[in-house]
Amino acid sequence: MRLPFRHIAGHLVWSVSGAVWAVWRVAPMGGRYVPARVRDELLGRVTGLVRSLPGAPRLFGLAARVDPGEIAEQMVTGLDWRRLPAWTQTAAASLELLAGQEMHRRTLWLAVPLTVPGGRYELSATLGSMWSELAAATGLPPAPVPEAEVTEYAERAQRVQAALGGGLTVQPASPAEIVWMVQHALHRGLDEPLLADAEASVLYGGAVRDGRLRSPSYADLGQVRLAEGGRSAAFGEAEPAEDGAQTTGKRMRAREDRRPWWRREDGASPLVRRWLQVECEAGTAYQAHLALAELPAARAVEASDVLAQLEGLDFPVDFTVDLQIVPADKAKEQVQRKKRELLDQAEQYGAQPTGMPHSLPHAAGDLAEQDARLSRSSVEVEVQSVTVLTVWGQDPHTCDARARALAAVLSGADYRAIRPHGMQEHLFTLGLPGAVRPGVVREFTQHQLSPDWAASGAFTAMAVGDPTGLMVGVDLDCGTIRPVLLDIADAPHRNASASVGVVGDLGAGKSVVEKLLTCSVVDRGGRAIVIDRTPVKEWAAFGRSATGKGCQVIDAAHATLSIDPLRVFGGRTGAHYALSYLTLQLGVGPMSAAGAVLHHAVEQAAAQPAPSMVHVLHALTALAADDQMPGMRRDAAATMADLTGIVAANPLAAMVFDPGLPPVRLEGDLGSDMVIVTTAGLTLPPKEAFAAPDVLRQQPLEALIGRAVLYLIAALARQAAFTDTSRFCAIALDECYWLTSSAEGSALVAEILHDGRKHAAGVILGAHDVDELGPDAGLLAYKLLARTSDHARAAKGLAFLGLDSASEDLIRLVTTGLSPVGQVGREGEMLLRDPRMQVGRIKVHVPPVPRIQQAIFTTPGSDPAPAAPGGSR
Repeated sequence: MRLPFRHIAGHLVWSVSGAVWAVWRVAPMGGRYVPARVRDELLGRVTGLVRSLPGAPRLFGLAARVDPGEIAEQMVTGLDWRRLPAWTQTAAASLELLAGQEMHRRTLWLAVPLTVPGGRYELSATLGSMWSELAAATGLPPAPVPEAEVTEYAERAQRVQAALGGGLTVQPASPAEIVWMVQHALHRGLDEPLLADAEASVLYGGAVRDGRLRSPSYADLGQVRLAEGGRSAAFGEAEPAEDGAQTTGKRMRAREDRRPWWRREDGASPLVRRWLQVECEAGTAYQAHLALAELPAARAVEASDVLAQLEGLDFPVDFTVDLQIVPADKAKEQVQRKKRELLDQAEQYGAQPTGMPHSLPHAAGDLAEQDARLSRSSVEVEVQSVTVLTVWGQDPHTCDARARALAAVLSGADYRAIRPHGMQEHLFTLGLPGAVRPGVVREFTQHQLSPDWAASGAFTAMAVGDPTGLMVGVDLDCGTIRPVLLDIADAPHRNASASVGVVGDLGAGKSVVEKLLTCSVVDRGGRAIVIDRTPVKEWAAFGRSATGKGCQVIDAAHATLSIDPLRVFGGRTGAHYALSYLTLQLGVGPMSAAGAVLHHAVEQAAAQPAPSMVHVLHALTALAADDQMPGMRRDAAATMADLTGIVAANPLAAMVFDPGLPPVRLEGDLGSDMVIVTTAGLTLPPKEAFAAPDVLRQQPLEALIGRAVLYLIAALARQAAFTDTSRFCAIALDECYWLTSSAEGSALVAEILHDGRKHAAGVILGAHDVDELGPDAGLLAYKLLARTSDHARAAKGLAFLGLDSASEDLIRLVTTGLSPVGQVGREGEMLLRDPRMQVGRIKVHVPPVPRIQQAIFTTPGSDPAPAAPGGSR
């Protein structure tokens, strides 16, 4: 095979035809679930890009193969994995899980042919092209390029990049990446070179020496044999039948042999073998190239992103779009010529008895609309595109089946894709950087205006997640396996919040993903503090199983340690949390007369040599007996002393008021890798009571004590998390309504959300309703929405993700399309929004690690170590 280029300098490619191309890598944008207003904005940006493109650019959408080793490497990037055996075990298990899977990632490349005003280098290009023909026949090296020409084209490429509209992120491709584009095209269906290696490579680039550009040899890239319709020796041979099937098989083969060769289906006819056989050093594979021959006349914008929808197929697809950008004035001339031709046809048909066909009025209407749109704006352009779609397989059967499946899917959307016999190699050549467009592909040219072509979804992003971290699951918007990684501990280093919010129904999988994220933080060298409210102490069981000796469990209902804020924190911090606890516990406002009395008592207690909450009770008693105080304040002090005494006498408040218990040490008792505070035995008021203060005051004392103690435990967790900034700390608060239902609790969560990034900390919140996350839920960087059967809650969940809450399709997806109840294998499906504002539908996978699987599920009667991912709560 003859290579299409002779020199590469930076991102510039000198082709054998004499043309010079500049190649950029384009970052996709948007996504499948963006609201209509965002979609319109993105379409406008792509339209601006298309209108700014000069001449005849070419867009490549290549599905780069992803090796399981790449995922494992991403999971340990930035870590000293040798010192983290638990995380190494998780990464190894993920590697084993992905072994043998077909994985890819979508990459976009834009190639633009460059021209120099005045045609100064036309003669050089012609001579270079002629020399390339001679060199190919004689084995001579390609003609070098003068340094002045290299400099001129480099400056021209910079001007083209600066003029690109739309605000898309483009990056000049490296020589290794350009060579990878060729290697990818040649190794489809084989063990192709990895793009990750090319991204880090400094090879294949030319250098200017003695005033001339000289490039290394690219001869090894062309050592390939292309055979259109080629077949392996085993193609068409049926496997030997067994027993009684032998006779039937013989009869079928005999009947096949009697057919004419052009009608046989065993591969004898070249018309059946509509693929390209590619044989190289790595082996032999098969590619099928389909050209879009017909587009639907009209289609809704939200459904016209056909190139983006290719990601949903269960096999990878490459696309190449060769563009011709025609200015408005020239396009209008072509429209007028077509109108005249159409008028002549109408006159000819009018003379016939049958009259004109119905297609002529429709064609006339389309031309009139196009003419009107071209007349509305002088910057409008017509896009004449040739689109080629490529599938492949290790054998012709797989390749042919994928091509037929792709054509069938497109036909269902009124797109006609054909595999032209005898043109497979031409369509293959179109997908190589620097190649000349074969003239035979002009018959597949489609004419669209720039907004219509922009709606095809060529630049739509279909990825979600972080570049490193835990493999939390797979992307369900991708037909092949695409792992989704999350690294909340790295978010502060990327100037983003590390906090997570998970919303969904009972049993939708919230607690599973919360446990996975919490465990990953610990396994990767961080810390986690968990408040476990569940009666079965599920988090305690999970922590002991997942982290072993690194887990410390503190039982709040059976007090063995004191969380007295004046003893634990001391100073102004201790006084702050003590006052917040008392106002919450006693149900008084901090700016009321009773609140002022509490403030005075806390200040007196904090000034003691050994401050404690017992001293607050003593101070209140003393204030109530002080005859010098006004009667109203003395009465308030007496009331507060009585109420505080009632609380202090209850065993459930022993962790706060018992001076005989040793205080919790932030760096000792809360210094373990995973600290779990269980509160089983501490009851809470019902959620309905939080919305009605009068009802809340009527709740049992045990429930009111439990609510206030839980607030104090959360405050303790916040303080412990903010103490050591050298290790990231995650605070897990499942079913967080118990904390966010009070003003004090909401303020505490808001403090973590606002200041957590600066202290290398984040909070993981779980809730059944978005409102339970608190008023500052918008500050959460990672947002997950699981199945939510209630229509109103589902709409709020979509708004929480930044999606269209009025979309019936999205509401139907959330209410019935995520983890449908009773469907085995569908557990763990969620919508995820990451800090980059990317939204995708994922399926949570639990790593096949026994210590993690043992206690992560809480579904009654479930297998403690299931093979398939799932969730509960």
